[in-house]
Amino acid sequence: MRPLVSVNKLFRVFDVSKPWLNRLLERRNKALLTAVADVSFGIPERTVYGLVGESGSGKSTIGKIIVGLLAPSSGSVEIEGVDLFREKDEGTVDRIRSDIQMIFQDPYASLNPRWKVGDIIVEPISSRGGDTVGVANKLLEQVGLSARDATKYPHEFSGGQRQRICIARALASEPKLIVCDEPTSALDVSVQAQVLNLMSDLKDDFGLTYLFISHDLTVVRHMSDTVGVLYLGRLVEEAPRDALFDGPKHPYTQMLLQAAPKLDGSVREADIPKGEIPDPINPPAGCVFNPRCPFAVDRCRKELPELRKLGDHRVACHLAE
Repeated sequence: MRPLVSVNKLFRVFDVSKPWLNRLLERRNKALLTAVADVSFGIPERTVYGLVGESGSGKSTIGKIIVGLLAPSSGSVEIEGVDLFREKDEGTVDRIRSDIQMIFQDPYASLNPRWKVGDIIVEPISSRGGDTVGVANKLLEQVGLSARDATKYPHEFSGGQRQRICIARALASEPKLIVCDEPTSALDVSVQAQVLNLMSDLKDDFGLTYLFISHDLTVVRHMSDTVGVLYLGRLVEEAPRDALFDGPKHPYTQMLLQAAPKLDGSVREADIPKGEIPDPINPPAGCVFNPRCPFAVDRCRKELPELRKLGDHRVACHLAE
């Protein structure tokens, strides 16, 4: 079965150089930051793909490329078999884009404070000339709010309620794919649970597919079917949820799981990770994780490992066995 989303050898490079005259006077070359490097994965329809990693690993950049907010430097992203950045038929591109929505990290920043909630929710429909009668009221009730809330403004709601409004807006255009960029990180723990359970229920009710971006491993384990682990823009491990959490193969994945807090509050007997994330403008040779890896050998410092199949996992490590 062809995946709903296919990401193939995706690269995204940002030019973070100083202005031309400054570089000329200081005799500096261009500074290029590789935010995403050679990432490939697929998301089958009606599943949840979790992307995890430390801040700066490239998670949000991949999400923005998939929804079309950023263009890839190279590689491809296909939605329903269509590469939106290379497809020439505007009708096809418009049809596919209507099947994609995004839920952002900060619910208040993503809502127009001057618009009433009802107008915010139906905007994806009204912008395409669709029928918006009764849509906002219905969606508000589906996400656990009241139809009367349609006449209110975003500042009249709590953080959890605002995120429910964002979810209602995402559902308005009846999408197939929703990219969730840390949708609960700005919420209290109790509210997080409510929103996550709501998203799980809506996935089943509407037949949705999620790309779920988060740094919270507990949330990812609760939501995801498959998990991809990013480090410095590269996918270092991918596996079904239970396989990854029960038997991580990559040292970085093992480090993340050791650093995660236990639900019972007990202290983990884990060494503090050594070193810091390398400069993405000047990444290390070989495996990008080798400066922090306790198992690194000379080969790791010279040769970049390929993402290869190992049982249920795909792992980029020379010593994964």
